[in-house]
Amino acid sequence: MESKITQLLGIQYPIFQGGMAWVADASLAGAVSKAGGLGIIGAGNAPREVVAAEIKKIKEITDKPFGVNIMLLSPFADDIVDLVCEEGVKVVTTGAGNPSKHMARFKELGITVIPVVPSVALGKRMEKIGADAVIVEGMEAGGHIGKLTTMSLVPQVVDALAIPVIAAGGIGDGRGMAAAFMLGAEGVQVGTRFLVAKECTVHQNYKDKILKARDIDTVVTCQHFGHPVRAVKNKLTKEYDKLEKAALQAEDPDLTAFDELGRGALRNAVVDGDVDHGSVMAGQIAGLVQKEETVAEIIESFVAETRQVIEANMAKWVVRV
Repeated sequence: MESKITQLLGIQYPIFQGGMAWVADASLAGAVSKAGGLGIIGAGNAPREVVAAEIKKIKEITDKPFGVNIMLLSPFADDIVDLVCEEGVKVVTTGAGNPSKHMARFKELGITVIPVVPSVALGKRMEKIGADAVIVEGMEAGGHIGKLTTMSLVPQVVDALAIPVIAAGGIGDGRGMAAAFMLGAEGVQVGTRFLVAKECTVHQNYKDKILKARDIDTVVTCQHFGHPVRAVKNKLTKEYDKLEKAALQAEDPDLTAFDELGRGALRNAVVDGDVDHGSVMAGQIAGLVQKEETVAEIIESFVAETRQVIEANMAKWVVRV
């Protein structure tokens, strides 16, 4: 499955694992890289010493390429930038901010920089400052999202940019991966499917919530106030819904209530297993996820299904012509 992305990064398959905060640790990322994809450690809001420990662990798991996702709004973002430069990390993905102030340093050290973008305009901006590729994430994704769908956004970014595009959001199997390739993407980023990988260390309650989810079981909170987040419906999402309705009716809404409600919610779900009042972030493809598998099994199924879908449809097209 050679593409511009596999050539650029020296990986076997054009499959990225999302840099999910509190989820994407060395255990998951290392397994993904070992299986031929690009594992990504999610730095989130973690301090330098925590991320340093994960980088040390992943180097013990595999000698294959891996990346670190840097959330640029984190108070520790500059520390994490220093860390990846010192540790010889070869790939950096970025989100929640503009990496321009770090770009010269990254380039000097030969680090491949791949920002996550939710629009054509931001994709163009990232290409202009020297990004090597972009991850284009549609609103089908779990966690913090933009406003456009993967289906509509990916081809527009592909047409507007010369650098490779990795599609993200709503990709849960080989059919989604094949569709992304048809839209012009050179690779895909997967999050929700990897949440139930055996190497993923999230609480079992979190995994079970994903496995039980139906197609209509995710919802977007904070659509009018704060940062929109897609998660599985639970008591927390209902509380957000009540807050938002009250804020829309108030003349001077207290928006601090949204921050208070969300503080520590992701950790509560991932670490403590509180799937009622914690934030069970997941994408719309949660309904496709049926079982726990190893990372290698997940990647193998993606590759096999993608080839099968493409070959089957090529045969149909030939017959029709």
